[in-house]
Amino acid sequence: MPSSPSSPSSPSSPSPVEELLRRSHALGADPRNTNFAGGNTSAKGTAVDPVTGTPVELMWVKGSGGDLGTLREAGLAVLRLDRLRALTGVYPGVDREDEMVAAFDFCAFGPGGAAPSIDTAMHGLIQAAHVDHLHPDAGIAIATAADGEELTTRIFGDRVVWVPWRRPGFQLGLDIAAIQAAHPQAIGCILGGHGITAWGETSQQCQANSLEIIRTAEAYLAEHGRPDPFGPVLAGYEPLGEQERLARAAALLPVVRGLASTDAAQVGHYTATFEVLDFLSRAEHRRLAALGTSCPDHFLRTKVAPLVLDLPATAPLEQAIERLRELHAAYRADYAAYYARHATASSPAMRGADPAIVLVPGVGMFSFGKDKQTARVAGEFYLNAINVMRGAEAVSAYAPIEEAEKFRIEYWELEEAKLRRMPAPRPLAARVALVTGGGSGIGAATARRLAAEGACVVVADRDVAAAEAVAGQIGAGAHRVADVAVAVEVDVTDEAQVIAAVRAAVLAFGGVDLVVNNAGLSLSRSLLETSVADWDLQHDVMARGSFLVARESARVMIEQGMGGELVYIASKNAVFAGPNNVAYGAAKADQAHQVRLLAAELGRYGIRVNGINPDGVVRGSGIFASGWGANRAAVYGVAEEELGEYYAQRTLLKREVLPEHIAGAVFQLTQLTQTTGLHIPVDAGVAAAFLR
Repeated sequence: MPSSPSSPSSPSSPSPVEELLRRSHALGADPRNTNFAGGNTSAKGTAVDPVTGTPVELMWVKGSGGDLGTLREAGLAVLRLDRLRALTGVYPGVDREDEMVAAFDFCAFGPGGAAPSIDTAMHGLIQAAHVDHLHPDAGIAIATAADGEELTTRIFGDRVVWVPWRRPGFQLGLDIAAIQAAHPQAIGCILGGHGITAWGETSQQCQANSLEIIRTAEAYLAEHGRPDPFGPVLAGYEPLGEQERLARAAALLPVVRGLASTDAAQVGHYTATFEVLDFLSRAEHRRLAALGTSCPDHFLRTKVAPLVLDLPATAPLEQAIERLRELHAAYRADYAAYYARHATASSPAMRGADPAIVLVPGVGMFSFGKDKQTARVAGEFYLNAINVMRGAEAVSAYAPIEEAEKFRIEYWELEEAKLRRMPAPRPLAARVALVTGGGSGIGAATARRLAAEGACVVVADRDVAAAEAVAGQIGAGAHRVADVAVAVEVDVTDEAQVIAAVRAAVLAFGGVDLVVNNAGLSLSRSLLETSVADWDLQHDVMARGSFLVARESARVMIEQGMGGELVYIASKNAVFAGPNNVAYGAAKADQAHQVRLLAAELGRYGIRVNGINPDGVVRGSGIFASGWGANRAAVYGVAEEELGEYYAQRTLLKREVLPEHIAGAVFQLTQLTQTTGLHIPVDAGVAAAFLR
């Protein structure tokens, strides 16, 4: 796109694009105004056509899929306003309005730019220089109230106009443009079942009008709403105490994640805000949850309705798990029936019948998605839905759009086309990896590689600052670091800490699929110089530590029922007898045999167990940096700085082994889906360590 349209004419005169981005960021920064990736904004202005040299009217509008709070110029669609408005002359009618989306391509100005969203026509046809379309909870509460039209008049007078529900598209744009023309005093409208739209001749005026609608709705709900719109508290459904709640969530999440992954693997997110826990403690929560969400942005992410556990928080854990399994089977049957009721010959195939939202009284909300951000945002959208239901019930009755209309959006061909445009998932998408010793060396390299391949990563290390640094590096550039990686402090020799670390992984991402037992250390001493403390320390970290991590992780994997994988970072020394190395070599041999033992035991659960035998990983190694390198250099009679080259020269390939090579081997093991009980040497070729 030419740079001139967005360039300010003077320091005191910002361009339309600068004004639009500034307003979008301000509105998107406050969740009361709109939800993540929800709503869109636009600005109209004049630019010089680089071909003709003459002025041309343009519209800049947030493209499909962007987020207002983080919107950049590259996320804007840029269209010629004259051509966009001329589409009214070729509009074939509401039954064929979807065809108009393709016509937007013929209105584009210049190369590049984001794909126009379905709301583009609304922004272009409204006769105002600036337009905001938002999904504020308070606005949707009015929009979904049974008497929303009457409430709109009562709350706003003639400044805001009611627009009956219509699926977003070209016809809705025509409807709003006509209503605006008929009500010149209006600053915006309430879109039935959906949200709000506001307009203004300046960006500041448009923003002020949007905020006036939102804050006025909030004030009305606060002043006139009933104090208990969800009814009285149900005995036994009150929130559990924090520690009991977290323990219950950690026990249930792997089971629920496994159920929610019946059709496709999912990542989980746990939410236990006051709003969620209070809703689930009230008498009306089941009735309201069954009505489903209303705003298209909501149910596209949450599905039409959640799965709700119909037991009190105090029910025995085993009973709750059994009931969740029963409810999940019923949910899948109900969803298949919903699809069958409304699908036509041209409908996209059913995408999956598992719930995206699972509500557990006393515990909170579990939300699921193809990655952590999707799962988290689904939970945020259902929290929006709870706020909407509270507002609507406080002043009226919650009345979302009809089920058939929900289906028309959920299985809209335009939504299907958007899904087809998305990039293919990375190899480890929806996998949760726990890497011990992840704060440095092989562990850090492995954590980075697994995340690069799409996994959510738990970086576990005794040095929590180092683990946090690695997690921060992995999550750099993500909307939220914790959507990609989290750090956990753990001493793998401590059973309680290992249990807590695995629980932290479950609460962060819903479960565990891949564990890399990497934590280790070494003391290079001869037999006579090796103390009992030396022996115990190395066996505690590597033999005992690997056992504890494997045991607690396997519990989760078995509960999930999704299979899983354990990878042990053993050593060439597990099979090679080197000098002055009795404690380390024996501990590594213990790890190596754990691989074989656990492969034999866990195979029936679909859990694969494999090992890697590195050697000579000097550069970037935490073990070598802690004194092991100096000791080994002394044993072999070389300078410490020459140790890496010394190791390389004694290999068949004459190459140095780096942490990244070990990380690459871990990833390759994840792709060998029919392999278990295997040890892979990554040592550049040490003949004495060949496996026999």
